[in-house]
Amino acid sequence: MTKVSKFPFRLAQGYRDFLVGRMPTERERYRELATRRQSPNVMVIGCCDSRVSPEVIFDAHPGELFVVRNIANLVPPFTSDGTCHGVFAALEFAVQVLGVHHIVVLGHARCGGIRAYAEHGPPLSPADSIHKWMSLIAPAAELAGAPGGEDYLTRLEQASIGMSLENLLSFPYVAAAAEQGALQLHGAYFDVATGQLSVRDLDGYREIGTQPENECGCDALGERPS
Repeated sequence: MTKVSKFPFRLAQGYRDFLVGRMPTERERYRELATRRQSPNVMVIGCCDSRVSPEVIFDAHPGELFVVRNIANLVPPFTSDGTCHGVFAALEFAVQVLGVHHIVVLGHARCGGIRAYAEHGPPLSPADSIHKWMSLIAPAAELAGAPGGEDYLTRLEQASIGMSLENLLSFPYVAAAAEQGALQLHGAYFDVATGQLSVRDLDGYREIGTQPENECGCDALGERPS
């Protein structure tokens, strides 16, 4: 029989704080969410890095974001050979069932997966899962320019976001929704050290700052009317 381990004390304490702190203010929202299906307006494809939580960064309420996370926030290109991947399943559900209006690829500074690719370190296990997974960014590495320099990892991190956005359009249903204007794709980059968020546009990345939505050209975050 498998030994039962003690549940982490920090999580138990955090849950108790949630019950007496946030839950009372969100009680009606949870009750409403429980009576109908979820209807988030935004899907976020983020990194597994524990320092980069989309819900925290965007100060999101329950039901606002549909989040999928993996090492280095990658989107592999579409394949029609029956390959099944968690990103594929989440993307299919978000676009074709939930009908999200926005997909944000959220990259970040000091990404361990990107560093692993750049430094070509030894495998952590015989399976070498990390290096195999990170090999997906080889096309982005070509766009990032020559290795070296203090900004190389930043260039590679941001080029990887662009590559994932291109890969999203390799999915027929994503491309169709984008062509019809029903879906918009966005790249964003979070600096862990400063908390600054930059969004990708035709000229590169620009900081959002603290200006109101109508001044920064941002759409409102939230659920669609049900």
